[in-house]
Amino acid sequence: QVQLVESGGGLVRAGGSLKLSCAASGRTISSSTMAWFRQAPGKEREFVAAISWRGGSTNYADSVTGRFTISRDNAKNTVSLQMNSLKSEDTAVYYCAARGGTHVANIAGQYNTWGQGTQVTVSS
Repeated sequence: QVQLVESGGGLVRAGGSLKLSCAASGRTISSSTMAWFRQAPGKEREFVAAISWRGGSTNYADSVTGRFTISRDNAKNTVSLQMNSLKSEDTAVYYCAARGGTHVANIAGQYNTWGQGTQVTVSS
């Protein structure tokens, strides 16, 4: 069973940048599709970005396209999310997730392994 631990969250001003990291342990994630989701207070968990097992295919929510970049390093068993031009509406707890298979899914229910989340707060 793989365990996922997110890090890199924090407080940043609007227009700033943050880079989130997700470290996997227990087994390799090299054959897993990986994704980031987020959940703001009072809202449902929403898709942010996903990346295929080799990194050749990515999928982004419209709200972050052009601002966020997902990447992975299978040798280090990590996935990252570079977030630029942050907005107040990006404030949320960000979760790393993993699923088997090659489909770069954007639905939370299709991911079966989750981290505990890291808080990102963007001040306006």
